[in-house]
Amino acid sequence: MSAAVKPVPPGRPRGARTRESILRAAVDLASMEGLAGLTIGRLADELEMSKSGLFAHFGSKEELQLATVEMARTIFVEHVINPALAAPKGMPRLWALCNLWLEHVEERIFSGGCFFTAASFEFDSRPGAVRDRIAQVMRKWLDILTRAAQSAQEAGHLKAAIDPAGLAFEVYSLAMGGYWAKELFHDSKATAQVRSAILERIRAVATKSCPRMPPRR
Repeated sequence: MSAAVKPVPPGRPRGARTRESILRAAVDLASMEGLAGLTIGRLADELEMSKSGLFAHFGSKEELQLATVEMARTIFVEHVINPALAAPKGMPRLWALCNLWLEHVEERIFSGGCFFTAASFEFDSRPGAVRDRIAQVMRKWLDILTRAAQSAQEAGHLKAAIDPAGLAFEVYSLAMGGYWAKELFHDSKATAQVRSAILERIRAVATKSCPRMPPRR
């Protein structure tokens, strides 16, 4: 990652733009080195800024980490959730959510991979405000997947016997497992295998009226 603060589009007060630039750099740093190790001192070194300058934006390590989680959520919404919501309701939207989630890992939207998957593993046994906020964000993501599955069922694309929350959990678990294999084993095929597995699972529970799904790769 570049040691310089990345510029953000104008249109807001300079202080807000500077804070956003700092946080986007913090997200990249945390995705590569871990959120627990993200401190004001470490970020100041990375950005070649003074600690006092960063203290003007963040009064403590925890405040910086929480703000970094919020910026990561904003980026995830920009690259995954908002584009997926443009897809038609039903199975096309559920698949768009899944596919864009995988694509954001493939494209390294976060320099170190999937920010929230890594942060979840890192903080799952660390009590405190940072862990609680990560859990809230991930629970919200599961809720979004669940609502998409419910919408698919209401549209007649998903079999009535299928539990939408259960399907969302299966999809979530497949993606988390694929990310683990990709990062720990440097398995270049892991994401493609997960995409195929999710597609097969969706096809298995789709009705005959479900719109055509992407072809097998």
